[in-house]
Amino acid sequence: MKSQPIFDYPLFALGFRAFFALAGLAALILIVFWNAMFNGTLTAEHYFSNTYWHAHEMLLGYAVAVIAGFLLTAVKNWTGKPTLIGDPLAGLCLLWLYGRILPFYAGVLPDALIALVDFSFLPALAYQVSKPIIEAKQYRNLFFIGLLLLLALGNGLIHIEMLGLQDNTAATGIQLVVATIIILILVIAGRVFPFFTERGIPGTLIIKNPLLDSLSVASAVIVFALQLFGISGTLLALAAGVAVAVNAARLAGWYVQRILYVPLLWVLYAGYGWIILGFMLTVLSAYSVVPSSLALHAFTLGGIGVLTLGMMARVSLGHTGRAMKASNAIAIAFALINLAALFRVLLPIAMPDWYENLLYVSILLWLAAFSLFVFVYAPILTRARIDGQEG
Repeated sequence: MKSQPIFDYPLFALGFRAFFALAGLAALILIVFWNAMFNGTLTAEHYFSNTYWHAHEMLLGYAVAVIAGFLLTAVKNWTGKPTLIGDPLAGLCLLWLYGRILPFYAGVLPDALIALVDFSFLPALAYQVSKPIIEAKQYRNLFFIGLLLLLALGNGLIHIEMLGLQDNTAATGIQLVVATIIILILVIAGRVFPFFTERGIPGTLIIKNPLLDSLSVASAVIVFALQLFGISGTLLALAAGVAVAVNAARLAGWYVQRILYVPLLWVLYAGYGWIILGFMLTVLSAYSVVPSSLALHAFTLGGIGVLTLGMMARVSLGHTGRAMKASNAIAIAFALINLAALFRVLLPIAMPDWYENLLYVSILLWLAAFSLFVFVYAPILTRARIDGQEG
């Protein structure tokens, strides 16, 4: 006799629902906790140091949750094969959730157990995503499995240092994770930006440029490889300059002016713009003109933060049978998260003495943006499709 699923709810009907909900909540909770740690109002024994915890959780907590939701949904579309739903999906979500919670039990639980639980998520996700790809014999999409395993490697390097097995590996692990997520975004952008633009602006035809697509990814790989090997100066500046040029040309090839009137599109283009700015700031940081942390946050808060919010908003509408139109509240959220990046990345260059105040304003803007997302999208993610279809 077949048992009744425990998690037979719309929230677990497809990967994007549960993981986008978790990502939205994580974007709020993790930043509140980090701010409390940063200003000293929250002190507790923790598996990670404060700096590494913030980087780890925003990348391997928040961003990876968005990636999980996207891939578990997109792979079903690409292959026509089912991906995780119901109880197995809930189990994967719980594994992700335990990875966020257990580091606060340092001193109570063995560090090795904390590391193992957190590390296990990405290999488990890679396995689940690879099954429909292999079944459908779409072997070129195994590229995404390679990227998930690179993220797992970066996570492993962080845990190796936290466990005291090796010194100075955590920073390398974080660099690898940032690089991998940006490469993943650049690859996915080539697949979805032209399609989204054509769907969002009727009558538009985007001509893809395979050469620019390849050069945009290759140039980014070279920049991040140089950084991973500790190479800076003129060589890094030249590589980053090339990345700026080819990625700007790629984005310009997709751009049409009417994008500015479609929030679900301009937010994606703005996110890509922050990545290009990240390469620009990398040129300047190679000569120590600006701190490298500003380039890092252009990639992370700007590129990853803006793009993931935009992607979650669009994917959730499309896969719940709703019209592809952002509400006024979500359009405001898109503006707020871009302002958060502005206060964190660009204004400190002009007003370095105001850094802590600017950082605090950036935090408030981030929290406001994701509060709007959670408020608007919680009902969308937790209710059945309005067209009566599955998913």
